Amino acid sequence: MKLKEFKLHIGLRTVKTTVAVIVAMLIVDALGATTSKLIFAMLGAMAAVQPTFKESLESCLTQIIGVIFGALMGIILLALKLPSLVVTAAGIILVITLYNALHISFSPSLPCFIVVMLSTTPDIQPVVYAAGRIWDTTIGLAVGMLINMLVFPYDNSQRIRLTAESLDKNLIAFLEDMFDGDDILPNSVQMQTTIDDLSNQLKIFANQKLLMRLKRQQEELEIYNACQQKARALVAQMEVLCALERPGRLNDENKRRLKACGAEIKDERVLDSITERDVVTNYHVAQILTLRLELLDHLGRKRM
Repeated sequence: MKLKEFKLHIGLRTVKTTVAVIVAMLIVDALGATTSKLIFAMLGAMAAVQPTFKESLESCLTQIIGVIFGALMGIILLALKLPSLVVTAAGIILVITLYNALHISFSPSLPCFIVVMLSTTPDIQPVVYAAGRIWDTTIGLAVGMLINMLVFPYDNSQRIRLTAESLDKNLIAFLEDMFDGDDILPNSVQMQTTIDDLSNQLKIFANQKLLMRLKRQQEELEIYNACQQKARALVAQMEVLCALERPGRLNDENKRRLKACGAEIKDERVLDSITERDVVTNYHVAQILTLRLELLDHLGRKRM
């Protein structure tokens, strides 16, 4: 059995996460650190360093809600003077049940952890502990957010450009294969994969909000939505062509446009009389070429 080659890669996000954790722990340490304080500062810092600004905000919200929710649940249950194991079991059940009932998509692990800490530490002061954990988590989140936004913020503009170039090449190859003179239709799977990749990259770009550039962000989101629509329309047009048993004959205008794109057309059938298949084929080819230009134009206006 051939073993896969092992490659050790330390990415930028890993480095930023490490820096955020260290800085957060230094701040908490300067304010009087305990093991618990350092852990929550670390968790906050790690949670905040996400690929996009939107994901960072969602992660921060997850942490804050989790700490507050767990702290309140623990305080309420401890006030009932029940045994610690009963408080632990009841707290975990209630946290998970309420998360499900309220359709909270965040993980319930953090509030469950808070409940366990409160219920299993006899000399703990619940209110003071809860307030401290919220404060420590907030420090970690703030540090992580600042480092994530200010130190080499994630930018997938280059990836979008490369994917768009790949999409254009695949599209031209698709049309060349469609009109290469044989009866075998091209496979649109690779095209679909590339369009999905482009769609995902555009979504990441849209979620990477810029706090001080709200007007520009709105413009970019509008362009993003337009690109999404063009990509979906391209797929629909290609699916129609692939549904034909054999494509019709190209008219002179579509041949000219394809050659202008660098496509090599080997189908030499003469369009001496127009059939319904010819009309359908030329219509959808014209639509694909127009959508291609519009998509490239929108991507070009993203100022990447």
